Amino acid sequence: MRHRSPRWAPLPGVLLAILVALLARPSWAIDRTFSGSAQFDYLFDPSEPNGSARQIGFDGFTAEVALKLSADLTNHASVNVKVCFGCHGFEDDMAYLDYRVMDELNFRVGRFSPSFGGFNLRHDPGNHGTSDKPLPYDMGRMLRYPEWNLGVLPAPFPNNGLEIDGTHAFGKSATLDYALYAVTGFKASEGEFDLDFVQSRSLYYVGNGSLPTVGGRLSVTKRFAPRVEATLGASGMGGTFDPNNLYTYVIVGTDLSVRVKQTSIRAEYLARRQDLATTDPTQLKYTLAQAGTSFVKHGAYVEVERPINRVVTMIGRADGLFRIGNAGIDSDLQRSNWMGRLTYATTFAVERGVKVKASTEFWQFSDADAAGRGRDVVFHLGVVGLF
Repeated sequence: MRHRSPRWAPLPGVLLAILVALLARPSWAIDRTFSGSAQFDYLFDPSEPNGSARQIGFDGFTAEVALKLSADLTNHASVNVKVCFGCHGFEDDMAYLDYRVMDELNFRVGRFSPSFGGFNLRHDPGNHGTSDKPLPYDMGRMLRYPEWNLGVLPAPFPNNGLEIDGTHAFGKSATLDYALYAVTGFKASEGEFDLDFVQSRSLYYVGNGSLPTVGGRLSVTKRFAPRVEATLGASGMGGTFDPNNLYTYVIVGTDLSVRVKQTSIRAEYLARRQDLATTDPTQLKYTLAQAGTSFVKHGAYVEVERPINRVVTMIGRADGLFRIGNAGIDSDLQRSNWMGRLTYATTFAVERGVKVKASTEFWQFSDADAAGRGRDVVFHLGVVGLF
């Protein structure tokens, strides 16, 4: 016998057709872009057997993943939202609104990394050729990171606040970029002797003091020939980091990047001066007469990147940190410490959006470790995916 469908059988199809018609009706002309990157890296330190390298660095596998959504709401307004996963867990790296009045005047409000230095624009692992960041911006892959408390300004450094920025072109060969901002800044608990970067990424991104950190950046880009250009920039920020707004930090930096055809040369210098809590001088490692009530951490790097062909790119980098000043009584640091590193890296473009990174790092320290070693050699092997 022929099967007869119930009278209501077409109803789901009709409802679906109506829903599709309603959704297909254009309401807002919004352009959306979804992008992301992921790096899976393995760090091997053969000089530290039996897993003891875990005490001085991220020995073993690490992952760093970022997902970003950008939407242009109108010709003047856009929003950006980005989440990332790394050694600090899940992080809202950015969630901000841009309102651009003109090229020379843009208002940014929300959560973002304020404009500072040249490397901040390419801190995602898909945007730089080495497994690790330069030491001034290191987020944790450096050796001896517990005693040094990372670099000068670990990147990224998202904050809540307001930034006003813009760019102005002088003809076709030069541009001027500027940025001014007020953000929550970095944090530390009362009585601590250094910034607590974990607090800055804790739940509920609220500053622990009532005063914001203020800063800015100014850069000039000059095109000398069709494939030759250079950018020179200067940055600075400063504020308080304790709940009572008693202790201050100031970070300054300058950066230079030069591109000659396919070769890129980059150099940066950063310095952070920071007060130390003096309510209990007995908790300081050195007396006030010996080392004062503050410390300064310097950082710099120079790198050269050159594609050999469509597949292979070579990177060479020299970077280092230098710290001078007082410290907490439990710190392993002396009044003056330094570390240096030479990195030789190669990236291989497997296919579009997929790269393999391999690098060797040679480390030198001003002081020996418990085993009497002042040098180290480590190896990185990583895979990066982009979309």
